[in-house]
Amino acid sequence: MPTLHWHVQTCRAEQSGSDLVQNLALSCNLSRGFQEAPSRLWERPSPAKALQPLIQIANISAKEKKRKARLDPYWFAQYQARVAANQKRQAELKIKRDYEWGHPVDGILKPYTESFDSGGTATLSLPVADDKGNVLEEPHPLPTSPHILNFQVGQEDLDAVFKESYELTKPLPPQNGDHVKHEQQLAEHEATHAKATEALKRITAVENASSKERRHVNIRRIIEEFGRHNTDKTVPQRPVAANSPRIEPVQRAGPDTGSSEVQIAILTAKIRKLAQMYAGPKGNKDKANKRNLRLLLHRRAKLLQYMERKERRSGRWLHMCEKLGITPAMYHGEIEVR
Repeated sequence: MPTLHWHVQTCRAEQSGSDLVQNLALSCNLSRGFQEAPSRLWERPSPAKALQPLIQIANISAKEKKRKARLDPYWFAQYQARVAANQKRQAELKIKRDYEWGHPVDGILKPYTESFDSGGTATLSLPVADDKGNVLEEPHPLPTSPHILNFQVGQEDLDAVFKESYELTKPLPPQNGDHVKHEQQLAEHEATHAKATEALKRITAVENASSKERRHVNIRRIIEEFGRHNTDKTVPQRPVAANSPRIEPVQRAGPDTGSSEVQIAILTAKIRKLAQMYAGPKGNKDKANKRNLRLLLHRRAKLLQYMERKERRSGRWLHMCEKLGITPAMYHGEIEVR
């Protein structure tokens, strides 16, 4: 280090003995610093505090706030009003965002989803009340499907069976002209037919169905509501590009049972049933159905992600979200069942 030794030699003639010892110690420390960390000595020094950029701070300290409130009460009142308005607006936005985000299991509860509980037979929902019996929400109308009956039977099929069986079991007119006996036979036939009709109505009524049979009824309702053999005629389709080749759709051989929206709706009906059982008394002890609920939620999330990627903002997607109350919480982020 020739520059450093030259500096020490020029200072020896001008300083006393004690100063010379201090300068020698300083020169040794500097020499050791050059050898140990040469890069640190050539770093650019930090600017002075006065030259650093100013950082604007949104809030003020409590002491400064009290001082300004004492000096300018009108400003302090305006400040408090702005803060209160901002907090109120942020609370409203948080409530709106939470509502739009929805619940990972139920999403936003819609009348069509509530109708799964009765199989499309109840016309009104159950009133919501608290622990003390105070009504929190009044009953609202639900969509019904009176033409769908139990055991894969429809109302039209049952009416046709009633009509045909009535004609087949009707007694023939007498050949000898005994009209009194014939009238008695007709009266007995009417009573027997009415009794048989009432019995078949009760057997095929969805109100008397079991949980498994009600699930099959809901699946038939879902296929009728979301199947593309019906929605292609009513729901607007996605526009096709002008230069894309026109592909003629293949004629369906039957009702649509495998499209994404149909499978999502079926999974939603199953998830709602399992969630109600899990939320009931001692439902958290059912570990097997807890696992089944988790698997159904993840399966539905995969189908929703696929359909959002393929049909986002299309008529099918909007129709399904409106009917089932689909929200981003159902297929975005982690879904955890505790």
